[in-house]
Amino acid sequence: MTPNLAAAEVDPFPDAWTADKLMATEFPDPKWAVPGVLCEGVSLLAGPPKVGKSWMSLGLGLSIASGARALGSIDIDPGPVLYLALEDTARRLKTRMGKMLGDTPAPAALTLATTCPPLPQGGDTAIARWLDRNPKARLVVIDVFAKVRGAEPGNMQQYDADYLAVGRAKRVADHYGIAVVLVHHVRKAASEDFLTTVSGTNGIAGAADAVLVLERARNNADGVLHVTGRDVEEADYALAFNPSNGAWSMLDGPAIDHTLGDTRSAILRYLRENPGKQPKEIAAAVDAAYDTVRRTCARMCEADQLTRDATGRYFVPLAAGGTR
Repeated sequence: MTPNLAAAEVDPFPDAWTADKLMATEFPDPKWAVPGVLCEGVSLLAGPPKVGKSWMSLGLGLSIASGARALGSIDIDPGPVLYLALEDTARRLKTRMGKMLGDTPAPAALTLATTCPPLPQGGDTAIARWLDRNPKARLVVIDVFAKVRGAEPGNMQQYDADYLAVGRAKRVADHYGIAVVLVHHVRKAASEDFLTTVSGTNGIAGAADAVLVLERARNNADGVLHVTGRDVEEADYALAFNPSNGAWSMLDGPAIDHTLGDTRSAILRYLRENPGKQPKEIAAAVDAAYDTVRRTCARMCEADQLTRDATGRYFVPLAAGGTR
């Protein structure tokens, strides 16, 4: 094929950067709805049924709309919030918010809707119109995403369909520079990698800017929020749930300290401050039997909760808050 010389004179990549110009360009910092947890762009909030995803997403909406601390401890910049509660009725929302607010006045900056067209049939336009009317908006929550994703062409591969569905919400988020949360489900099958538990193909998680998976913890914490994303540092947060007011609050320290048994948690806390100790020293420090500590440390190594060197000294891995 003979190349078209006239076409060759046109820059094929008009939006491209040279490396030096890109490095010399100053970009504004990403806008955070909840610093460290929810950044501008599309975030999936996934979890099993009845784990408390709706309580969490509504609580975040109330916090941001009123300027209260998110998850009980994170300072935020207040602003309008749109909450699409597509599996609820107005009566149920009122009851739930009454429980959460107590004597606190309801924020006028929170807009709640129980219906929305599918995104391909005008839902994205409806959200965009609300954002046009609320230029200082901080957050949009779609609870649940399945209610608005709409149908895709029958000849489309499922991965492509999933990617396209999330992509519609992402276009709105990117255009307005706002955080959009899609409440979603996880598969029944457990997995060591929380990303693989997200229901649907990898196109769902792949198209999102961040993925948050809420799981129930086994011991001290009521839940663990796993977070990863393009602009969000990967982290696990231990959470407590207060059933009297429906509030999720973040617990201090690494999540692993709140999800292990008492002995393991005590060993982790001690070794985090005193790395390189042997079982006899650990046992004396945590006031536990030497044999119990020796066996527990060995099992924690097998579970990748600790590492051990050739001399039998134990360390906390960086992933669990260690310093080595």
